[in-house]
Amino acid sequence: MGMTELRFAGFGGQGIILAGMIVGQAAAIHDNKFATLTQNFGPEARGGACYAGLIISDREVMYPYVHQMSLLVAMSQEAYLKFAPDLVEGGSLLYESELVNPGEIRPTIKAYGIPATRLAEEIGRSIVQNIVMVGFFTAITGLISFKAALESLRSSVPPSTFYLNRQALKRGYHYGLELLGKSDA
Repeated sequence: MGMTELRFAGFGGQGIILAGMIVGQAAAIHDNKFATLTQNFGPEARGGACYAGLIISDREVMYPYVHQMSLLVAMSQEAYLKFAPDLVEGGSLLYESELVNPGEIRPTIKAYGIPATRLAEEIGRSIVQNIVMVGFFTAITGLISFKAALESLRSSVPPSTFYLNRQALKRGYHYGLELLGKSDA
């Protein structure tokens, strides 16, 4: 596996930091990998830019900050415009297809879109769009297992919201598998 440096990015209120925490915890606690998480958000309570930087590795991570980003999860146009130029050649872009217009993507970048907000609304609440994206991330990248994502989700959200969040995780995961032409094994 080596080391993967990535960012979840969007705006405040989308659950960007929580998504990064769920993925990092899934990797480090439930999949026995190494992971670091850094976070940054603007001074606004909601609507300001924010991101979670993650490094997931099969060996100890010596420097916690994303330096060579090979994966970007963009949940807003502003996040895409700010961070997409930093993607390394051969990197991957996962994006909220109804909020991000990637325009012309470099030919070496693999891009995968999902209407995460609409799918979240279909299962009950748009607020779980971040969890739909975590499920999609899990299917597309294979960096964490679905089981690890589910266990991390269970310990990261209030018990009263777990059922809705589990539905969101599954919806994003199955959307990703369908996009890749894979079945749920």
